[in-house]
Amino acid sequence: MATVERAFGVTNIKHHIPLVLDLDVFNYDAWRELFLTHCLTFDLLGHVDGSTVPDDDDDVLWRKRDGLVKLWIYGTLAPPLFKSSFKTGGTARDVWLRIENQFRNNKDSRAIQLDNDLRTKEIGDQTVREFSQELKSIADLLENVDAPVSDKTLVMYMLNGLNEKYDHIINVIKH
Repeated sequence: MATVERAFGVTNIKHHIPLVLDLDVFNYDAWRELFLTHCLTFDLLGHVDGSTVPDDDDDVLWRKRDGLVKLWIYGTLAPPLFKSSFKTGGTARDVWLRIENQFRNNKDSRAIQLDNDLRTKEIGDQTVREFSQELKSIADLLENVDAPVSDKTLVMYMLNGLNEKYDHIINVIKH
C-alpha cells in the first residue's frame, strides 16, 4: 500500500501528534515540527508547503488528500484557535498559512508577555528544581519567539524570584 494511501488509515491524529496547538500555551514550534514530520512521513508535506498542486480542476485524489491534511490540522487545534482559523473552502496550505500568521505575527506581544512572566515569577511553594525548570521553560519559549534570554539574566530572574528562605544562598551567589 502506498505511503500516501496509508495516510487515510490515520483515524485519530492525536495519536500521531499529541500536542494541541493553543495560543495560550506557546507550543507552536513543537506542534509545527511534529505536524511537518507527520506529513513528511506520509508523503503529504506538499499540501502544507504548497509544493503539491492539483493537476487540473478535476484532480479528485489531490482534493481528497488535501482534505485529509486539513482535517489533521483542524484536529490538532484548541477550540478557540479552531474558531479563529476556520474558513470554509480553501486548501490545507491556506489553513496552514492562517495559523502560521496568527503565531508569527504575534511574536512581539508574546515576547513581552513571556518576559513579564519570567521577571515576576516567584518560587512560592515549589522546590528550587521545579522553579528553575519553570523559568527555563519560559526562557525556551522566549527563544522560540526570537527573544532569547542570556544565562546571566536568567540567573538574576531566578535569584529575584526566591523568597527569604534562600537569602543565604542568594548572597553567596551574588558575591
